[in-house]
Amino acid sequence: QVHLVESGGGLVQPGGSLRLSCSASGFAFSSYAMSWYRQAPGKERELVAGITSTGGTTNYANAVKGRFTISRDNAKNTVYLQMNSLKPEDTAVYLCTFKRWGNDYWGQGTQVTVSS
Repeated sequence: QVHLVESGGGLVQPGGSLRLSCSASGFAFSSYAMSWYRQAPGKERELVAGITSTGGTTNYANAVKGRFTISRDNAKNTVYLQMNSLKPEDTAVYLCTFKRWGNDYWGQGTQVTVSS
């Protein structure tokens, strides 16, 4: 059974930082690229960042380049999203995901709220 469990969200002031974690189980984590998406109220889900199975290549949405960093620890079956210089427009539910055999798997998400 595939499980993705996100954690690390919360309320933070503009300019602050958070580190999100996504703990994975039930599949060969080190064999799959992983991604973080986010969804704000009334908006479509959007890609935030992605990382290849080995961690050698990453990609970012233009809105977060230079502020967010995706990484992974295959020994811990965990993918991370370090978020710095947070802005109110980063407020959203953040979800991790991967695709296997044409199917998309999602965690339940963790809420990030950026507000003073």
